[in-house]
Formats: sequence, C-alpha cells, structure tokens
Amino acid sequence: MKLLKGLLSAALIASLATAADYVIKFSHVVSPNTPKGKAADYFAKRVEELSHGKIKVEVYPNAQLCGDKVVLRKMKFNAVQMAAPSFSKFTGLVPQLALFDLPFLFKDENHLHKVLDGEVGKKLLDMVTKKGYVALGYWDNGFKQISDSKRPLIKPEDCKGLKFRVMSSKVLIEQFRALGAIPVVLPFSEVYSALQQGVVDGQENTISNIYTKKFYEVQRYMTLSNHGYLGYMVVVSKAFWKKLPDNLKKVVKEAFKEATAKERIWAKELNNDQLAKIKEYAKRTGKLEIDTLTPEQRKAWETKLRSIYPKFYDTIGKDLIEKAIKAGE
Repeated sequence: MKLLKGLLSAALIASLATAADYVIKFSHVVSPNTPKGKAADYFAKRVEELSHGKIKVEVYPNAQLCGDKVVLRKMKFNAVQMAAPSFSKFTGLVPQLALFDLPFLFKDENHLHKVLDGEVGKKLLDMVTKKGYVALGYWDNGFKQISDSKRPLIKPEDCKGLKFRVMSSKVLIEQFRALGAIPVVLPFSEVYSALQQGVVDGQENTISNIYTKKFYEVQRYMTLSNHGYLGYMVVVSKAFWKKLPDNLKKVVKEAFKEATAKERIWAKELNNDQLAKIKEYAKRTGKLEIDTLTPEQRKAWETKLRSIYPKFYDTIGKDLIEKAIKAGE
C-alpha cells in the first residue's frame, strides 16, 4: 500500500512538473486538413516546443468551441485565447478592412503578400489591436474566381443582367452593380441550392470554396479571374496577452511567423490541387467551360471595376487604397 501511494505521489508530482503554465484555446471553424487547420496545429506544436512546455495550445476545429460570429465576444472575456476569423467578421469594428473586398486591387500573390506584410497590413493590424485584441497577422484562403450558368464571362459587359450571389459587403454589391449585374446577398450555406434552382445565375469564390461546396456542378461557365481575395486575421485575447511574460510573447510570435509561412504554401498547394480536380471534371463531363483571362481582358475588367474605388475613399481611406496599389508597382 505504501509503495502504491508512493508511486501515485510520484506520478502526481511528475504531472504537476510537466503541466503548462499557460493554456491557449485556439478556436477555428474549418476542418483540420485545410490550410488554416493545418497551420493552427503546426502553430500549437511549435509553441509547445519553443516554450519548452510552458505554453500548451488546445486547437478546436470545426467550430467545436464556438463559431466565428461569437468568438470575438468570447475573446473579450478571455474564454477563448486565439482565433482566425475571416476579414468580414472585423469590418464592423474596423471598416477599413473592406480594403480586401476591392476588386482587382492585387496583381498577383506577390503583390498581395507585399501589402499584407508591409505598411498597409501593419496599419490594419494596429487598428484591430486598438479595438481590444492583439492582431498577429494574416493567413490566406485564396483569390476569387467568378462563375455562372448563362454565358462565358470574358468581358465585363458579359455580366450585364445576371444575378450574382454576394456576401454582405457594400464593396461587393457595388462591384456587381458596376458590371450591370444584380447582386443578391445570401448566406454561404444557401449558395449551392440558389445556383441549382436558378435563384441566382452565378457566384464568386475561392477555388477551395467552389470545390468543397461543389458549386462547379451547378454552373456552366467559370472564369479564372483572380479578381478578389479572401483571407483570415489571426488574433489573440488582449486579457491573455497581458498576462503572458515578454519572453513567451516572443515565442508565440516566432511560432506564428513559422506557421504563416507554412500556411501560405499549403493554401497555394490546395488551390492548385483542387483546380486540377475541377478541370478534370470539366474535361470528363463536358458540363463546365473554364476560361482564363488574358492580360488584355484582365485589364478591361480592372479598368471597369477600379472605377468604384472613389466611392469607398471615406470608408476605407484613399491613402490606404493608393498605398496598396503602389506596393505592386
């Protein structure tokens, strides 16, 4: 009996010795095998390694802990320590984040990352931090493509009269109005059935969203336009951050930097892999036509849609928009 008690005491002491000093509950709404999910798991692993077990990160995927609609509120009370919501969840706090909804703002991936990692990106992170969070940085989803069921979308005027589903965004509503199209705001969960039933003719989304939700099965045409961007902002609870010693804050930042580099690679790989699968479906069935804009065609779209920018100078800031454009020059 004494020996048993001694063993139990030793086990208890060992468990207490290895217990983490700080726990981070990291909530996100996607599956673990997505770029964001994989990056969250990688971040957790690196934090624990770099902190020598002083920080434990518990990752809760698939909205197991809570959805993005409530996570920011929970973070205010330190019920959740970390999250990575889409930009749209922050625009009520920081309207300037509507910058990322502007069509044809970024020439390519390199231009995008220059903005995210540069002066404009830092300024937006600071704005979110001033609202009661610690904004660490950005993770990619991808560039948006456009599709419809009526005709190929090669020129801007090809959209005229068509109904497109959009997120609840003033920029995106204005984008389709400028094309002579009819924007229809619908929840993401209703997009497939709306396309299938003809409630809307088309939609815009990243390749991962188009593939995983099978939008390509209920569309006749898809244009690889890369006209807009969808991404996530990774934030930490300010209450938790204040309690964390400076040396461990450095650990979190270093692990996040490493995870971000990995996430960008995984996002690009996933985009390429899923696009190949959509192209294979198109070739096999003949039910989908995929077009890629030439540089000249892209320029026509860009000229048409950048005309809406002045309407958002007051909301987003002319200076931010111009600096984002200049980063690609």
